[in-house]
Amino acid sequence: MDNHADWLLKNGTVVLPQGTKKADILIRDGKIQDIGSFSDSAAKETLDCSNLHILPGIIDTQVHFREPGAEHKETLETGMMAAAAGGVTSVFEMPNTNPLTTSPEALQQKLDIAAKNPWTNYAFYFGGTAENAKNLPDWENLAGVCGIKIFMGSSTGNLLVATDKEVDAVLSNGCRVVAVHSEDEMMMIENKKTILGDSTDPAMHPVWRSVESCLSSTKRLIRLAKKTGRRVHVLHVTSAEEMEFLAQHKDIASVEVLGNHLTLHAPECYEKLGTHAQQNPAIRDKGHQDALWRAIDNGLVDILASDHAPHTLEEKAQTYPQSPSGTPGVQTLVPIMLNHVNNGKLTLERLVDLMCYGPERIHQIARKGRIARGYDADFTIVDMNMEREITNAQQKSKAGWTPFDGVMVKGWPIITVIGGQIVMREDELLQKVGKPICFRETLKAA
Repeated sequence: MDNHADWLLKNGTVVLPQGTKKADILIRDGKIQDIGSFSDSAAKETLDCSNLHILPGIIDTQVHFREPGAEHKETLETGMMAAAAGGVTSVFEMPNTNPLTTSPEALQQKLDIAAKNPWTNYAFYFGGTAENAKNLPDWENLAGVCGIKIFMGSSTGNLLVATDKEVDAVLSNGCRVVAVHSEDEMMMIENKKTILGDSTDPAMHPVWRSVESCLSSTKRLIRLAKKTGRRVHVLHVTSAEEMEFLAQHKDIASVEVLGNHLTLHAPECYEKLGTHAQQNPAIRDKGHQDALWRAIDNGLVDILASDHAPHTLEEKAQTYPQSPSGTPGVQTLVPIMLNHVNNGKLTLERLVDLMCYGPERIHQIARKGRIARGYDADFTIVDMNMEREITNAQQKSKAGWTPFDGVMVKGWPIITVIGGQIVMREDELLQKVGKPICFRETLKAA
């Protein structure tokens, strides 16, 4: 029997749960065999990682890859290509496609499509509605499901659960985490009439889709979560007021922020980017952005994601507010955040906490999210000193654009490793080795 490992990652600076240090990593059969100091003879092949940082494989827990139903914007293949190119090893894809991912058949359709061109690992949110609520205790445990998703405010697609009765129905059925787009639909409908009116100015987006709308929805959500005893994960939190409220309810609610909300702020982003900065919930002013950073500093935020939501340039060129909300982001998230690390906004360890340990903890991911013996050999290998310009031309997404076109960053993903195989190296995509992600709760239920 051959006792050699398949791969040796040599001389890298490794972000481990117990701290960051120089270490070698042995990989065998797609798993981490050992961490320490080893000679080249310990493995069949050696990858020199001198001057590079080895992170656990980055997990983006909020992406919209539009397939089926809107393949002109994105497909599961092009979305996963963009992810792998950006150093992301695993993605959780959202259910507001056409058909909606609200039945086992629709879920299986996505799993089948993803399996044909798996550039990354993948899992899918199951859409929760009043109509399918009674089935959710069974359906939430289907293979490939990362959790339940509800939209309390309408965004792209028709998956709206707006009333307390509808939200209660979903939260009362099942036990896995429920991720929530929290904006108050009734309040936004009224705001559109009374505040937005006939305005065609994208800078009105955070005024129409107001802080009050988000806070009202989140307060309703927490009340219902406490009533039902259901864990909720509040997505893309944008305001100081919501953070202050959620800090009092960490027993039942986890918190996500987006790279865009940490990087862009009003009014400058709307002046420069117009509808290319339009997303839901809205990008707000510097005061709110500062509050998001404080919530990262004090440990309130659990997960950082992209909310990759591509639309074509033609669609985005429509007059606001006919223009759709959403921006691409899965490929630019890692470099944008590494640049924040280099600028002293957060440590590399905190970034790994937000994009690896947080997803593993909140979603109970099996064998991913950390560099430890027996875990899957998924790694995002980065050069913290590389300076690059982000451009539209680099983007693998079908949308073909990014709000960060022309932005210089320091820190870049060099190699994406999935299951012990190199998927991306120096911007070149090499092979499709992704698999459906497994979850500890589902494995117990099986």
